[in-house]
Amino acid sequence: MSLRTRHLNMFTLIAIGVGAAFLYSLVATLAPSIFPATFRMHGGMVPVYYEAAGVVVTLVLLGQVLELRARAATGRAIRALMDLAPKTARRLRSDGSEEEVSLADVATGDRLRVRPGDAIPVDGVVVEGRSSVDESMLTGEPAPSSRKSMPQSRGDGERHGQPRYGSRRGRFDTMLARIVRMVAEAQRSRAPIQAVADRVSGWFVPLVVLISVATFVVWSLVGPEPRMGHASLMRSPCW
Repeated sequence: MSLRTRHLNMFTLIAIGVGAAFLYSLVATLAPSIFPATFRMHGGMVPVYYEAAGVVVTLVLLGQVLELRARAATGRAIRALMDLAPKTARRLRSDGSEEEVSLADVATGDRLRVRPGDAIPVDGVVVEGRSSVDESMLTGEPAPSSRKSMPQSRGDGERHGQPRYGSRRGRFDTMLARIVRMVAEAQRSRAPIQAVADRVSGWFVPLVVLISVATFVVWSLVGPEPRMGHASLMRSPCW
């Protein structure tokens, strides 16, 4: 794909090096007689490079495995954040009674009740009552924070334990939802240094290939005997 789109990268170099090493070694193993004497090393054997191809592939796959493990850990962190949000909320009707509704049914402006120990369903402002809220996920402070209604509701604000608050945002615009989105975007995005590495690879890959070809040509022309054998062995920059 990189050759077709002419966007060369490190995988292009790896594919060329590993492919050349393996195919050459395969031919040398199955049909060594087709190689002239200049390709044979001392002892009459045609050199093979299976170990070079195997080591490169192993290291590349190891890097891919480590990257996938890091992505999987990020995915687990996102799911853990999503599990922090409650699935339902206690919405107050106009007559003062309450009903348990799905979080998807909570709209901006709804009045909700939060009992002691309950998680805050959506972002909002306390309009009646007061209580302590665990905000350690956002602030890092282990001690619960006190939250109560505004001064104009002071008469009702002394009721402790089951505050009522008005929803300011829906379930998809809460602080928790924004944190989840930022983590997901960070997982999909590429670091700036990766873009620099891609631009460098566009020049680095052709340069390495040219150096490999030049090394092969020089050794095949002026190298010691067997020249072609030494030329194949010294064409190391490709792998």
